[in-house]
Amino acid sequence: MQVDVELLKEFERGLDPARSEQSKIPARVLGYGEISTIFEIQSDSVKDLACKRLPIFQTQDEVLRYVQIYHEYNDLLEKKIGINVPDYGFAWFASDSGRITAYDVQQKLPSESIGNRAIKQLNIEDIRTLFLLVLHELCKVWIYNAANPQEALGIDGQISNWAISGYDAEHPHIETGMKLLYFDTSTPLMKKGGVEQLDPELFMRSAPSFLVWMIRWLFLEGVMTRYYDARLVTIDLIANFYKEQQPQVVPHLVKAANDFFAGEGKPLMIKPLTEKEIQSYYKEDAQIWILFLALRRFDRWLHRYILHKPYIYILPGKIKR
Repeated sequence: MQVDVELLKEFERGLDPARSEQSKIPARVLGYGEISTIFEIQSDSVKDLACKRLPIFQTQDEVLRYVQIYHEYNDLLEKKIGINVPDYGFAWFASDSGRITAYDVQQKLPSESIGNRAIKQLNIEDIRTLFLLVLHELCKVWIYNAANPQEALGIDGQISNWAISGYDAEHPHIETGMKLLYFDTSTPLMKKGGVEQLDPELFMRSAPSFLVWMIRWLFLEGVMTRYYDARLVTIDLIANFYKEQQPQVVPHLVKAANDFFAGEGKPLMIKPLTEKEIQSYYKEDAQIWILFLALRRFDRWLHRYILHKPYIYILPGKIKR
């Protein structure tokens, strides 16, 4: 995909991370990640694109290495494993101050087709069908990893990372043959010779500066490895329905997952899940992210009023969990 780099440069010049809605080129925030913000920029050259801002690189070598891994990850997902991804491109540049900023650019998908939006319209049976479609796609990755453990790919299976091709919001329904697209490819976790290719330090860039050492020591390895673990990815996928205010479907999804791993997913030899461990996982995960976001806001305050340095990350408002 061709990307209008000059437009992105101009957008970045007029962007205040503390007030992104007041940028000189109008833009709407489509979503937030731990290290990124996804924009719909109101300009003809990018109006049909979702532009994910990644202000995490410090050197040209870092960003060039990332670009190589990013393209290879997308290519493996689509051509070797059979996961559908949207059309995509990548752009990076040095700002007027010399700071490197990168944008992962993808075809913008209809908002109502995104999984976490669609489940608000669907009945329990349709949600179950969608969930099984996601597991079927994830299973392609896990089967590939089982056959290629030294060249494995990590994947974040949360429902908000999938879009439903052909979804009709006027008549919300999920058929078993519907096609899904996976669009959270900006964290290209992949191994070669058993060695992680994505630099884990990139994840640390948005962490509160005073906690980097502790996060590196206590959490980084777990974050980097859990997306390779089929059982943990499934637990995370189901637990995410609590965050999406759909607790009533969790028991149904636990049963559906166990049935799946007793059938199509049987070669993976996944131990049955329980509703209790899903609840426990979500409670702990939610507490960690609530605290982490609060500390990031404090770090932003330190940068502005004590250190008098720019804070380049864009933080979400209050998240309902």
